[in-house]
Amino acid sequence: MNPKFLTSLVFALLAFASSAPVAAQTSRDATFRVVVSDPTGAIIVGARVILQPVDPAGPAVEGVTDERGEALFAALMPGRYDVRAEFTGFEPRVIDDLQLRARGNTRREMKLALAKVTEDVVVGQDPRDRALDARGNAFTNLLTREQIEALPDDPDEMEAQLKQMGGPGTTIRVDGFHGGKLPPKSQIRSIRFRRDFFAAENHGGGMVFVDIVTNPGGGPLRGNVDFMFRDESLNARNAFAPEVGDERQQNMNFTMSGTIVKDRTGFSFTTNGVDAYDSKTLLAALPDGTVNGSVRRPTQRTSLLARLDHAVTTSHTLKASYQRNGNELDNLGVGDFDLPSRAYSRDMNEDMLRVSFAGPIARAFFNEMRLQLRHQASDSRSLSDAPAVLVLDAFNTGGAQIGGGRTVTDFELASDLDYAKGRHSARAGFLLEGGRYRSDDVRNFSGTFTFASLEAYDAGRPTTFTQRTGNPLVEFSAAQVGWYVQDDMRVGRSLSLSFGVRHELQAHTDDYWNVAPRLGATWSPFRSGRTTFRGGVGIFYDWYDAQIYEQTLRVDGVRQSDIVVQNPGFPDPLAGGEVVVLPSGRLVQADDLTLPRTVRSTIAVEQTIGRFGRLNAGYNYSSGHGLFRGRNLNAPREDGTRPDPTAGNITQVESTGKSEGHAVNVGFNMNLPWHRTFLFLNYGFGQLRNDTDGPFSLPADNFNLAAEWGPSPMDVQQRLTGMFNMNLWNGFKIATSFNGSTGTPYNITTGLDDNGDTVSNDRPAGVERNSARTASRWDANARLSWAFGFGQRKGADGAAGTPHIVMIRAGGGGGDSMGGFSGGADDKRWKFELFVAATNIFNNVNLLGYSGVMTSPFFGQATSAAPARRIELGARFGF
Repeated sequence: MNPKFLTSLVFALLAFASSAPVAAQTSRDATFRVVVSDPTGAIIVGARVILQPVDPAGPAVEGVTDERGEALFAALMPGRYDVRAEFTGFEPRVIDDLQLRARGNTRREMKLALAKVTEDVVVGQDPRDRALDARGNAFTNLLTREQIEALPDDPDEMEAQLKQMGGPGTTIRVDGFHGGKLPPKSQIRSIRFRRDFFAAENHGGGMVFVDIVTNPGGGPLRGNVDFMFRDESLNARNAFAPEVGDERQQNMNFTMSGTIVKDRTGFSFTTNGVDAYDSKTLLAALPDGTVNGSVRRPTQRTSLLARLDHAVTTSHTLKASYQRNGNELDNLGVGDFDLPSRAYSRDMNEDMLRVSFAGPIARAFFNEMRLQLRHQASDSRSLSDAPAVLVLDAFNTGGAQIGGGRTVTDFELASDLDYAKGRHSARAGFLLEGGRYRSDDVRNFSGTFTFASLEAYDAGRPTTFTQRTGNPLVEFSAAQVGWYVQDDMRVGRSLSLSFGVRHELQAHTDDYWNVAPRLGATWSPFRSGRTTFRGGVGIFYDWYDAQIYEQTLRVDGVRQSDIVVQNPGFPDPLAGGEVVVLPSGRLVQADDLTLPRTVRSTIAVEQTIGRFGRLNAGYNYSSGHGLFRGRNLNAPREDGTRPDPTAGNITQVESTGKSEGHAVNVGFNMNLPWHRTFLFLNYGFGQLRNDTDGPFSLPADNFNLAAEWGPSPMDVQQRLTGMFNMNLWNGFKIATSFNGSTGTPYNITTGLDDNGDTVSNDRPAGVERNSARTASRWDANARLSWAFGFGQRKGADGAAGTPHIVMIRAGGGGGDSMGGFSGGADDKRWKFELFVAATNIFNNVNLLGYSGVMTSPFFGQATSAAPARRIELGARFGF
């Protein structure tokens, strides 16, 4: 590893560590944290916590628990306090005469017993304080148990919908960790959509973070068994299939949790299995006619998740989890223009260990540390290794020529240290990531013939023949680190400011001084706290992905190289009068490669409407510099000669791309206590333009890079997302969602290699990159469920429980802390739920696969469609 990188890393960590003792000597204020839970140990979101000073006497201080069930009180006067926690449907609990010491950081847990009689109340902290809290509920949407039940039951489909709801660039975190498979719905406590306002603690910014909090273990033994089934008998026919395609999905999930050591250690265990297959439509134009049909694609997925929650002390908690995921996918690479001979299979396995530790340090600080260790392995196999034949946007046949695999062992270590004094709430931390990579992934080892059109194929005149030769094995290590400091400062009753700076550096580049300042402001001008303005500006860097570096190592002209034959013969590429065999090509990394940098700014306003609604609107601007792009250093000149006649294409990964984006976002959500009605709407309008499609994507003209400026492939100009659910009567619930968007851009190309660079991406004269657009898309989904139960549920003390009602304040929420059987089964020991769910319920045809190749018989047309209406049935049993 580069010595400069190690030196900078050590310096950053030492600077962070040395800051703690200095700060520890500057405050005599006390800090208090409290976690509120129900009798089972499940956290309660939105519980009211009141601190009444006893000695010295003073006014009471109030707070509300967040999505982790925690309320934080900073800058308290040292002394004795009475603490009271209360929530609808539970008996209040009081801690008398709690001593809070100077520079102390005290943490307590308060478990509430079920109330004998429940009443409907709406609770909340001081509205202006809540609005000014940079980490509070302003500009967030919290999905509770009721809304989570409306999401797809399959975790992969649920992840796709959450990203669609969040919009472009959405990042999902589970208990603070990135990556891995989402837990099943029965294990999810809450899902919060949080729009980032440029906190220095975040690597990326300007988009939406989806924070998923799982249910903790502990309490009496309880569990769920879930089963979901879907097949083609209830499906509609895809618009591009001659008949309803084969489809089946059987999803089984089992979850159990409980107590190992009372009031100390709890556990949860989840296992999930999916046995499924679906159909991919096939539409290809062959010399003897059009082929239209569908191909079955089998899938098997298994996952296991085991977690321990342990109270090390009354103030320190330890959480550890192990996750195992396995996927077996067959008949990949088939569909659209690709004939069945192009099929390949892939097996993937992932093992993940996660550990987090949280608690006070040196009395004045609160620290949370997270460690993730992960091992991933994948292996691919082709059905055929025959040479491939690609007739641009007409048909593709021959072998996929995919083999080998990739093994990754990596880690993530993060720490966040909080310190509060007076008007300041400071945070510092770091994120260190690294791994060891081994890959023998092999592609195109038998070669590929590319034809411009069906006419060229009939005449046996390929444009090019390409082949990758050599040993694909590469092994390397990578590491990256980011560290930050920030301060959220209250400068008045109505204004708070956030200052921060983040520094990031990464191995395999010589770009070490990536300093990213961040600035934010929150203004709540009225005493009611119902109107909040928030804005921010900051710099953000992107990582140099390990897979990009891997390709530059592999195809370096020594390990592997690319052979290109222009005007080859067919089927023998070297037979023909116009054959031109180019020297080997390679991929290289620019010597001055830097991390891409984006400057982002935003301004937004949020308005509370009535008791239960919130409306927010915002504008975002982004300007990207130094984005990764590919450039052919050995592109032919106008006379056909190359700068280096001894080499073929030399594709250089460089940091010369740029981008510019504008986005307006308007959101509305409403939570009504009447039948627990929830409505969420989000509309986005924007534009995103850039001049790069990725690190290895070559421009159409290497001598005129300015001509590449155009719409980004992600430039969806308008998006509309909605969700509505409501408890009906007698245990019935209805949930619906809607997603709509305008079309995405795609390129218009001639289908020919007009400039002789062996890449068929040339555009007609005067045609902008990504100038064409697909049609708009929309679909609607619905889920109807019926829950019922029997038997008396008991609390932790053995007493019979009563149903509790979780009231949802605007922007906040709660949920059924017993596992999601609300609407008729909350108070029952044995609970059942039956449901029917439909995706694309109106069977709208959403067109895909538009061809932009002018020589294609499908030019300007769609060649596939998103899935038609699908209906699934399911059941859940809980105890």
